[in-house]
Amino acid sequence: MDLLNATFWMLHTIFAGLWTGGVVLFVWAVLPLARQGTLTRETFVSTTGKLTTLSRASALVMFVTGSHMAAQQYTGASLTGSSSGHLVLAMLTLWLVLIATIEIGASKIRSGTDEGKLREPAHNARLFFQIAGLSAILLLVTAGLLSAANLGYFSLY
Repeated sequence: MDLLNATFWMLHTIFAGLWTGGVVLFVWAVLPLARQGTLTRETFVSTTGKLTTLSRASALVMFVTGSHMAAQQYTGASLTGSSSGHLVLAMLTLWLVLIATIEIGASKIRSGTDEGKLREPAHNARLFFQIAGLSAILLLVTAGLLSAANLGYFSLY
């Protein structure tokens, strides 16, 4: 069982990094270029599709691995009655926000680019992707706090 748990932790961490990095790069580099009209419409659509695929794959992997890890460490009572459990629930909430904002933002991009536009769909999707980027970073911060607390570096409360 230790090998399975280690594999799940590893996959969870890898996909968290890939997902977060992809979203932050998209917000920081791709959206501004699309808003300026510097990218081609085809490149913007392709990049958005790749981010959506990464997001969906990451969400699935992280749901499976995260559920397994939480089931190994928490009961219903400890999930709702401990500081570590609260962090796990915060991560779940941020995970849902991340998924939703990426899907909504990508939908706005697809609908606008299907009409042959570039700048307008990038502008319309910007807020959703900014929220996604913030959620992704907060997920990593929360994961870091949870790991540090579980390793005994500090007490949450």
